Amino acid sequence: MKRTLFCLLFSMISLGSFAQMTDSQVMQFYQREHKAGTSNGQIVTKLMQRGVQIDQIRRIRNQYQSQNQTMAGNTTPTSSTGVLRNNNSTNKQNLTSGNMVLDKTSQETTQQQYVEVQPNIDERAEEVLSPGGKKVFGRDIFNNKLLSFEPNMNIATPTNYTIGAGDQVVIEIYGASQKTETLTVSPEGTVTVPGYGPIAISGMSVAAANEKIRRTLGSRYNSSRIKASVGQTRTIIVNVMGEVKVPGTYTVSAFASVFHALYMAGGINGLGTLRNIKVFRSGRLATVVDVYDYILNGRLTGNIRLQDNDVIVVGPYDCLVDVSGSVKRPMTYEMRKNESVASVIRYAGGFAGNAYKKSVRLLRSTGREKSVYNIGEFDMNNFHVADGDVLSVDSILDRYANMVEVKGAVFRPGLYQLGREINSVRSLIQHAEGVTEDAFTAHAVLHRLKKDRTLEVIAVDIAGIMNGTVADIPLQNEDVLFVPTQSDRTISRTITIHGEVQYPGIYQFADNETIEDFIMQAGGLTDAASTVKVDVARRIIDPVATTSPKEIAKTFSLTLKEGFVIDGSAGFKLQPYDEVYVRRSPGYQPQRNVSVVGEVVFGGSYTLNNKNMRLSALVKMAGGLSPEAYVRGARIERRINDEERIRMKSVMRVVNNQGEKDSINTALLDSAETYYVGIELDKALQNPGSNYDIVLREGDKLIVPEYNGTVKISGDVMYPNTVAYEDGRSYKYYINQAGGFGTRAKKSKAFVVYQNGTVSMAGKRKIEPGCEIIVPSKPKSTGNGLAGVLGIGTSLASLATMIATIGNLIK
Repeated sequence: MKRTLFCLLFSMISLGSFAQMTDSQVMQFYQREHKAGTSNGQIVTKLMQRGVQIDQIRRIRNQYQSQNQTMAGNTTPTSSTGVLRNNNSTNKQNLTSGNMVLDKTSQETTQQQYVEVQPNIDERAEEVLSPGGKKVFGRDIFNNKLLSFEPNMNIATPTNYTIGAGDQVVIEIYGASQKTETLTVSPEGTVTVPGYGPIAISGMSVAAANEKIRRTLGSRYNSSRIKASVGQTRTIIVNVMGEVKVPGTYTVSAFASVFHALYMAGGINGLGTLRNIKVFRSGRLATVVDVYDYILNGRLTGNIRLQDNDVIVVGPYDCLVDVSGSVKRPMTYEMRKNESVASVIRYAGGFAGNAYKKSVRLLRSTGREKSVYNIGEFDMNNFHVADGDVLSVDSILDRYANMVEVKGAVFRPGLYQLGREINSVRSLIQHAEGVTEDAFTAHAVLHRLKKDRTLEVIAVDIAGIMNGTVADIPLQNEDVLFVPTQSDRTISRTITIHGEVQYPGIYQFADNETIEDFIMQAGGLTDAASTVKVDVARRIIDPVATTSPKEIAKTFSLTLKEGFVIDGSAGFKLQPYDEVYVRRSPGYQPQRNVSVVGEVVFGGSYTLNNKNMRLSALVKMAGGLSPEAYVRGARIERRINDEERIRMKSVMRVVNNQGEKDSINTALLDSAETYYVGIELDKALQNPGSNYDIVLREGDKLIVPEYNGTVKISGDVMYPNTVAYEDGRSYKYYINQAGGFGTRAKKSKAFVVYQNGTVSMAGKRKIEPGCEIIVPSKPKSTGNGLAGVLGIGTSLASLATMIATIGNLIK
């Protein structure tokens, strides 16, 4: 009893440990187990062990049975003409447990079921390439997911259809007696009619079987009529061999064709033929299938209905020809060896619109080397192709046979046909509807190709030709006539303005333009412009000069008055290529601002009143110093101007060119935007105008800090530190406060940076509050000390001994 309870508890735990399976997961599990050979009862048991309830299994069964009935239809006769059939090409997969059945015969699509049965060929849209890696025309036809060549099951049964075991025969009796019998041909080839007995009809055609059944049952039903038809057909076994993706034996419908069997086998592989597919029946060749005949002509010649035990053999291809160039469908094509070049071009869709049709080029491998053949248009039907041939169709030349062109100042420029109507310059201008109003007709240009395809230029007087005073010029093929406009002659003539105008730059020259007009065109003068000096530089043009003159330009200095009247030369006219310079007025000065921050009464920005404004004046403008101000620590932060930036770059170039690495950090020097100016503000305020009272520059910032009663010690000391300031103490006292000098300290090079920006060697000046003592370091040792010198000496001694020994041996 305990053991039973333990097993029940274990089963409940096991069922709870599996997550609930969906319907699709149940079907996937069934398919996987069924292919592994597991019986249907064992599959149901495994499903229940994985937590699938029996109600879910029954629901899935009912769902698939309902789909089967909807898609396959009722097997009972619906009319006197027969019953509807369903495609039974794929194997039926049933899941049974007792009286429970999960039927997988619902025919969603034959291709979809085939993917489930044959998972190794489920990618049907892939391209099938030749051994050379090229796509062969038509070879992917059996790999198309949407083209399965399924047989039509609901057509009238062919009269030559041979009845066999598994066929469903429907016997209809009507008249005095009404009766319908749906019977299946047994493996022995008989159908058993209830109340009568077996009738052997296997191997007979439908017509012969109908006659035998009518003759056999006629004695019983004298007053009725009897008709026999075929209902659901049997499945047959066919073998697909050779160069297909999945060769093997397949179960297909009795109505299946060769194409459908090839589709079931996954299609033709990279070596297979499309032109010579053979079907053998009872050991004899039944038909030969040419897929190209179907693709290109729509004919199903050879695509016969298969019979039981037919063998389809797909051999390797005979001949592949690569077609490139100006054809409608450049690709690789499979050809028969007796086919011609014309057939290849026809398979490729024919010549493209730009193809050169008089001759094509064919490259062929002759076994030892390659050969080239130029095949004329009348030999294409007779020249047979071979395996590996490469056929190329050239394009026509990019030339014209009867073309002239007119460009420029005409109403209808473009290409025109050279012929009877257009044969000269006059007729070409007339067909272009004449020249435009701005045309420069005195000198047009005619470009003509010489025999060597180089250009020559012919000057054309359009006006003289049109009014008859100049002889007309005959045109030749590919002549190009260019008629310029008046603006074309002057489009390169410009005038330039520089300096204090709103929009300086280059402008198009116009006749009769004055200096006033030009300045207004450039947006007018700026506020900084000078009206007492405007210069105009004029180019000297002397087309008849024979020597180079010393004077290269002429300058005019003008003065502008109110209303832009020119002093001394009113209405000064500009000429092409003039350059105007509007100078900056020396009396125009924009504001220059400085700032003061920190311990002053009114901090902020201030404007320099004059160029020589000094430090004491700025403090006075700021209301003086506050009581908390530490005057000795005041400093100025100054922006680097362009001139100083150039000097810095020169210093960096010198440093970078030195062989030894310098201590200057060139990266920081290049990126700096400001620097500090060391000042003594207390002396500047005591002695205004002295050297201590420095002259300010635009952008300067005066920083007046609070009192800082500390001293900072940094660099190569044992413990960098900041300590309280003590009056009268030397710098060595503060070094001791940092633990003393470091092991690589440069004691003699120690220096002090004061809060006001000044710098002094340590010991030269008194230590002040807020300063920083910096001790630099010696460079790291390179190993060339005493030990290094001794090692070099030992090596030299050994070398000398070796040289002496070699000398003694030579002696």
